Amino acid sequence: MLNALEVLTTVIVGLMVGVEFSVAFVINRILDALPEDSGQLGRAHGGRMLGAVMPVWYITSLALVTIWAITGRHHQGTTLVITAGALLLLSVIMSILLLVPINNQGKTWTPDNRPVDWKQQMNRWDRLHYIRVTVIIAAFALLATALA
Repeated sequence: MLNALEVLTTVIVGLMVGVEFSVAFVINRILDALPEDSGQLGRAHGGRMLGAVMPVWYITSLALVTIWAITGRHHQGTTLVITAGALLLLSVIMSILLLVPINNQGKTWTPDNRPVDWKQQMNRWDRLHYIRVTVIIAAFALLATALA
């Protein structure tokens, strides 16, 4: 049973990493290259769509890692799982304190109501998101190592 939990958790976290990596290095670059207001409108839509899904995914990932750490506490690799859990917790805290406030504003913007500095705010979100992606990649790598 523990083995199934380990695999499920690693897959769930890995998929989350893939989505966030794609947002950082593919989707946002595509949106930024679109003409006129299309990129900003795309970011607002993405903020609404992913803003509804990702909190559940992050919390579920953290919960699964916590269960893995508790149920497998006497197995090899537990330190790696606990460290991965701490990194996922850090990513949740970063999200709540730094990224979600920007996202909550950006998802309501239209070309008619966006602030003058909207591009700077999106650039700040991107920089913070790169850090968060690095953190969750590290968590995933630790889980994959613990699974091996």
